[in-house]
Amino acid sequence: MNKLASMEMFVRVVDLGSFSAAADACGVSPTMVAKHIREIEARLGARVLHRTTRRQTLSDVGRLYYDRCRQALASIEFAESSASELQASPRGLLRLVAPVSFGTHSLVPALGQYMAEHPDVTIELTLDNGRPRLLDDGFDVGVLVGEPDDANLVARPLKPYRRILAAAPAYLAKRGQPMHPRELAEHDCLGPSYWRRYDHWRLAGPEDETCQVAVQGRFSANQGNTLRVAALNGMGIALQPEAVLADDLAAGRLVPVLPEWSLMPSPMYLVYASDRHPTAKLRTVIDFLLSRFGVAF
Repeated sequence: MNKLASMEMFVRVVDLGSFSAAADACGVSPTMVAKHIREIEARLGARVLHRTTRRQTLSDVGRLYYDRCRQALASIEFAESSASELQASPRGLLRLVAPVSFGTHSLVPALGQYMAEHPDVTIELTLDNGRPRLLDDGFDVGVLVGEPDDANLVARPLKPYRRILAAAPAYLAKRGQPMHPRELAEHDCLGPSYWRRYDHWRLAGPEDETCQVAVQGRFSANQGNTLRVAALNGMGIALQPEAVLADDLAAGRLVPVLPEWSLMPSPMYLVYASDRHPTAKLRTVIDFLLSRFGVAF
């Protein structure tokens, strides 16, 4: 017999004054009520109620047990009401993980708006270019560049991750503006040092045309913002995410190179653990991020 149900029945008997009243209130038979009380007494090894034909009174053990049951049931009720409140209103700590460039230049500004709309939510963002391990590392939501490979996660498609070409006006004035990707072989190209084959760029262009070109350059780095700074200083043509270069392009500090071409776009997904009853903070942040970065159908 369920221990919690027996505790609730015992408290109901004491509060209402009889087995029959408790039975009517709970929609069960008096025999079932008596069964719960016998279960408690067997478990405790003592009587909790002294019963006569006219009335029932608490034993010393019963009085102590009644007080503790009331406290325990009140704690459970508070826990459930707190959980319901959490479901209804976004609040609490939200842990996210995302790639460095996307997280810094795209996600953080968006999260500023989300936090303004939900002042009771606190966000902890981890930037990591590896594949997010949500279940192992305790993250609520992650952004994945590449195809998902964890069947335990829900993966919602985002707009593809696009990297474009740009250079400083001074560099292009000196070396010329390439008119086709093949001409990149004659330029200083700023490649990420962590790419296994950063010396070959596979670009996608108009009408689904593709071109793979062997590139070279005298400078490489393992961090995208460093390559952006190198491009600003006229050290070559950078291949970086659109969001990383957007401000510099708008201000004219950098100029688009082969604007109809980009690195083959990478698929990107919002990933999170499946939950039939997600908290309000999780539900709202998923909806918010999909509205900002999701694929339009």
